[in-house]
Amino acid sequence: MSENRFTPLKDRHEALGATFTDFGGWMMPVRYTSDLAEHKAVRESAGLFDISHMAEFIIDGADAAAYLDFALAGRLSAMAVGKAKYSLLLAEDGGIIDDLIVYRMADERFLIISNAGNHDAVAAALTERVGDFGVDISDISDDVALIAVQGPQAVAILESMDSLVITATPLAESAYYAWTEGDFGDVPVFIARTGYTGEDGFELLVPNSAAGELWDAVLEAGADRGLVPAGLAARDTLRLEAGMPLYGHELTRETVPAQSGLGRVVVAAKESFVGKEGLESRDVSDAPVLIALSAEGRRAGRAGYGVFQGDTQVGEITSGALSPTLGFPIAMALVHPGVREAEDLTIDVRGTRIPATITTLPFYRRNS
Repeated sequence: MSENRFTPLKDRHEALGATFTDFGGWMMPVRYTSDLAEHKAVRESAGLFDISHMAEFIIDGADAAAYLDFALAGRLSAMAVGKAKYSLLLAEDGGIIDDLIVYRMADERFLIISNAGNHDAVAAALTERVGDFGVDISDISDDVALIAVQGPQAVAILESMDSLVITATPLAESAYYAWTEGDFGDVPVFIARTGYTGEDGFELLVPNSAAGELWDAVLEAGADRGLVPAGLAARDTLRLEAGMPLYGHELTRETVPAQSGLGRVVVAAKESFVGKEGLESRDVSDAPVLIALSAEGRRAGRAGYGVFQGDTQVGEITSGALSPTLGFPIAMALVHPGVREAEDLTIDVRGTRIPATITTLPFYRRNS
């Protein structure tokens, strides 16, 4: 993919005063007004995100379920139509190529949404693994836009839209990690109850041609319910508070799922899948493991900052921030497995050692 790509909503973002940043080869809104205000809006009311940079693939064919069981770490054949499942795309040696969500659209049809920066790697891996399976893979990434409505007001906002007619399961009855369908005018909308914020919400997939009008309509519907456009900065602190991993930080080509607490995602009992032998033969007993840390004060550890036990560095922060919701520093870190229960850890924040306490994920959990 070329550099400095923009989504179909570029003009809308500019009109709203967005500041842009490069993310996975795309120029994306990092904020519109204030990181803290956008974060708070999602926790208390709702935020509207442009996530059209994500990569989307349709898997069609009589062998689609069996193919995905082989290509991915999970057992996708057991998923019912109308449901979604988080999964991992592994390399032969068990390293993580990407984390993604799979939606079962029909018995022989699935939708995969993966990370923007891993589009090419995912496309190549999916294609290479077809073999003798009777499947067709369609890369629809350039044809569709994806927007997310996240927050406690998400259901009410979308239900109030006269222009969005739900044609399948009503939004309020749609389960988490499930999807429904609707029409926006004469355009079909795929609506998934998924997200990356730790709040209730939906992700809406539409053809590029309808993206701008849908964005405008959602903003208008949410104007009296506290909805604001939100950028990548708020999205990052929201997902960190929710303990959700970010590829390139908690997940990498060099890490295996168990190191990042995702061993449960791998169905090792499957007879065959790409990465199975690599995981079985790989000794990770001394490999770094992911932990959660909290600290006092206002100085937060950031990605790349060292984690120490005494004078010895035992790991590194993968993601960290001053939590807008909790009011204290939080971080995820990959550390030597021998220090998972340590009580004397510190984070080196620009030359100052900040005491840190091991805690559990997620840092934040919504009430309902």
